[in-house]
Amino acid sequence: MHEKQVARAYRAELWIAVAVYVVLLFGSITFARPMAHGLPRTVLLLLPMAGFALMIRAIVRHVARIDEYQRLRMLESLGIAFAITGAVSFSYGFLETAGFPKLSMFTVWIVMGVSWGAVNLARKWMER
Repeated sequence: MHEKQVARAYRAELWIAVAVYVVLLFGSITFARPMAHGLPRTVLLLLPMAGFALMIRAIVRHVARIDEYQRLRMLESLGIAFAITGAVSFSYGFLETAGFPKLSMFTVWIVMGVSWGAVNLARKWMER
């Protein structure tokens, strides 16, 4: 029962943080695009990071609530995903020197998320 409550609290906190991030993202893009370059525009463009900080807070609170076994599993999965992300990033860095187009840094976060999801799916499939 405790695990379900912890998971429910985490999902609620995370989705609220994601909603705040999305609202701030669209607002910052809408209002910052027509602005002249400068500090106010820069601050406005960074405003969605407040929502991102709330996501980090939700994750930290979740990790604090889960038991040691779940924490270990999460750490292992993140470690593997981190290694995959590093390998993909380095590989593409070499490909960029060969003339491949440069990718945005946002790509690294996407690779990390996909890697983490794939690792978790693979681990669940292997446990069956």
